Parts: sequence; C-alpha cells; structure tokens
Amino acid sequence: MRENNPTNSLANNPRNNPGNIQLWYVDSGCSRHMTGEKSNLLSLTATEGRSVAFGNGKFGTIVRIGKIGESLSHSIDYVYLVDGLKHNLLSVSPLCDKDNLVVFSTTRCLVVNMNT
Repeated sequence: MRENNPTNSLANNPRNNPGNIQLWYVDSGCSRHMTGEKSNLLSLTATEGRSVAFGNGKFGTIVRIGKIGESLSHSIDYVYLVDGLKHNLLSVSPLCDKDNLVVFSTTRCLVVNMNT
C-alpha cells in the first residue's frame, strides 16, 4: 500500500533530482501522466508531432515518453514529457487501468495496487 500525495509519491525519486522535492498531483481530469521536467523520467523514447490539450483550450507538445518511479522494474509507464508544462500530473484513469485502486479523501489520495 502506498499513500500518494504531492510530496510522497512513487515518482519522488531523489536519485533523479538530488536535493529537490518533486511534487506530483493525482489528477482525475487528466487523461495521461505528464511532466515538464526531463530529469523526472527514468527512461525516454522519442515521439514526433503529438500534443496534449489542456482544460483551458491550449495545447502542449509531447517531446518524449518515459517512465517514472524507483527503478525501471518498479515504475509507471507512458509518462509524457510536455514542453513547458509547469506541474507533474498523475492521471487516475491509467492508474486504475493497471489494477490500482485510487481513493480520495479531503486531505490525501491513496493508491493501492490490487495485485500486491
């Protein structure tokens, strides 16, 4: 069981960003996991000509797709690196698609993998 709030998430890997705290927000309105910070990603795959639409009607260019986590074997796949994005977003739908239970309270979010 892993609690997931902006300062305590699978993505908070100090090896990727020594001395800095990475804030990841669990977003039920976001369709994909995404970040604007390349150093958050464990691995990268190039992509061309893809973009994401934001709620305000603007678009962001996807420059890479990668993984976040503690290691490549313990990670979240298909995280978009979006040019200019200022926040790190974990999408609820892909988390649930991977057999995770996502529960919100007024102060936190709990993500539990149903297979472990």
